[in-house]
Amino acid sequence: MNRKSILPALLIVVVMIITLAPVAAEAVPAFARTHKMSCTACHSPFPRLKDFGEEFAGNGFTLPEQENDRDFVIAGDDLLRLNRTFPVGVRFDAYTFFESDTDVSSDLQSPWALKILSGGNVSRNVGYYFYFFMDERGEVAGVEDAYIHFNNIGGRPFDIMVGQFQTSDPLMKRELRLTYEDYLPYKFKVGRSGIDLTYDRGFMSTYDIESTSTGLVAMLVNGNGIPDASEEFGAKKYDTDNQKNYGIKINQDLGDVAGVGYFYYNGRELRIDNSVAFYGVLRTNDVIYHGADLSLGNGTLDLTLQYLFRRDTNPMFAAVAGDVDTQGLIAELVISPHQDRSRHYFTLLYNQIDSDWNDHDYESMTASATYLMARNLRLNVEYTRSLEMETNRGVLGLVAGF
Repeated sequence: MNRKSILPALLIVVVMIITLAPVAAEAVPAFARTHKMSCTACHSPFPRLKDFGEEFAGNGFTLPEQENDRDFVIAGDDLLRLNRTFPVGVRFDAYTFFESDTDVSSDLQSPWALKILSGGNVSRNVGYYFYFFMDERGEVAGVEDAYIHFNNIGGRPFDIMVGQFQTSDPLMKRELRLTYEDYLPYKFKVGRSGIDLTYDRGFMSTYDIESTSTGLVAMLVNGNGIPDASEEFGAKKYDTDNQKNYGIKINQDLGDVAGVGYFYYNGRELRIDNSVAFYGVLRTNDVIYHGADLSLGNGTLDLTLQYLFRRDTNPMFAAVAGDVDTQGLIAELVISPHQDRSRHYFTLLYNQIDSDWNDHDYESMTASATYLMARNLRLNVEYTRSLEMETNRGVLGLVAGF
């Protein structure tokens, strides 16, 4: 058997192993421990959220109808409401990686990720969530998602989150995907620009217009990611310039099985030109995203289509500015044969980045199969074909939450 035929054969064998794997005992991670519910109440499968899970997260990781005084420490102070237990969970990801036409064609990526997470109640209608990446690709990544969530402010369906989060969260949450392959248009940067749609620090607010089934999201962020604070004139600051970025997202439900949305994001970043000819000159790059999305699903077949347009006015911060336009497309289909009681899931994912700068172009097709050994332990086999580079990648994965 030649080398080119080894990978497809191995993937077929692994799919058979996953399909025939024996049933393992179910375990109970952090939120399930606290509320004594199966993981299927919120996930299908974990970490992918279904509607109840979205509502649970939107309520600040609390279940108001199940809150009892016995769940909190009684300290003789009506203004103090502490969880009797501190919910903590762990996520562990490990992969075996195969890729064609590279110097290192196989890699044992174990662990690929190890994170500690916690979420729960701070006070009535106030929740929190954070996770600490103990190990991400062999490095300590530190805190990524971390925020305080104020729920139903003024008794209205109006929420505010304060902290750090991904600016792509109103589109699709990268941390909840089932594939090793990422949603690449969210991570894409042009030239020397530091702006993308991943982690940033700031505020995010949501408001639901229940009469029309319309959801509104607005955010204000630093716009330069989540770097360490740097010292300037004796003060530690996260932001590297005096600009702030903002975004809005409008979601409209179309019955019970469809929805459409529109996203707009505006940012500006400044850089000092350190070249000999223009030393000390301040350059500006304005970045605009906008795009639409469509979701269709009945719990068995769930399809999401997203289109994003990005324009940079001067991504190299050069003396002569010039627009660079980039288009991104994400299409994802998740197949759950028995909906939230499924043991097998199948995912098809398409990524495309088409930029005026051709060296930034990317296009791939991914097919993934998932088998739940337990509600919080899943096996994955995945194949990705890079249509741009004409290369192949196979991934065998184990993901656990406990």
